[in-house]
Amino acid sequence: MIPAAFEYKRPMSLEEAIDHLAKHGYDARVLAGGQSLIPAMRYRLAQPGVLVDINKLPNLSYLSEEGGMLRIGALVRDTDVEFNKDIQHRYHLISDVSMVVADPIVRYRGTVVGSLCHNDPSGDWAAAAIAARAQMVIKGKNGTRVEPIDQFLVDSFATSLGEGELAVEVRFPTPNALTSGAYEKIERKVGDYATAAAAVQLELNPDGTIKEAGIGITAVAHMPLRVVEGENLLRGQKPSMELIRAAAEEARKIADPTPDARGSAEYKKDMARVLVGRGLLKALNRLGVAVA
Repeated sequence: MIPAAFEYKRPMSLEEAIDHLAKHGYDARVLAGGQSLIPAMRYRLAQPGVLVDINKLPNLSYLSEEGGMLRIGALVRDTDVEFNKDIQHRYHLISDVSMVVADPIVRYRGTVVGSLCHNDPSGDWAAAAIAARAQMVIKGKNGTRVEPIDQFLVDSFATSLGEGELAVEVRFPTPNALTSGAYEKIERKVGDYATAAAAVQLELNPDGTIKEAGIGITAVAHMPLRVVEGENLLRGQKPSMELIRAAAEEARKIADPTPDARGSAEYKKDMARVLVGRGLLKALNRLGVAVA
């Protein structure tokens, strides 16, 4: 199919981009990687009146550490993250995700921030952002605000971005030596939407107990979800198989998937449980912790 008619804007500054967004409101859509937006426009699932292409904006392709955060600019591609050696060695959860988003062709154009703004119910980056407790940096006519990921992700394909606002950065907390994570995903074939997936991150105390835990699941509900009760079970506890099974079971409990060609609802719920368990074991293994 052919997209509906639209105006094309290509701003050369952040201020100009925000001006376009403020002028046209919700009739405007931002084009960064376009790997979700363009197919939706082709099938007329999305029909923006104005397309604001931000690819020529300066200083949005940064990938850097500052103030205890990994800062990922709005024009950083999935492959920029995937092939970054420091991320591979230190940000295990982020590295895992970057290697399995869609397929290599999509990853060369798709952006991390764009994926979070799209907030697909099967999105990989959203689950990871939830587990890692990421933050979004948003700019608009009224200035800049930083929003926790749980507030930013509102509903299926919906975020807290207001009229005239642009997400310019996502921030992931820098893990210390006692922190690691993992991402587990099953799909029918490379490039397909996930049947189910789970992101986890653990921080240990020096005595080996779990100081902090993050668990995000995706493709098993109307949007990526935080497994709050599973996180609560893990905090303050010594890792064990019994504990991991209990935390993983909480993922099964809150999963509310739609049956389709990828599997029944009960199968997907059980896969949420299995993948959270696998992720927790992998994260602990990366920390040198053997679980009995």
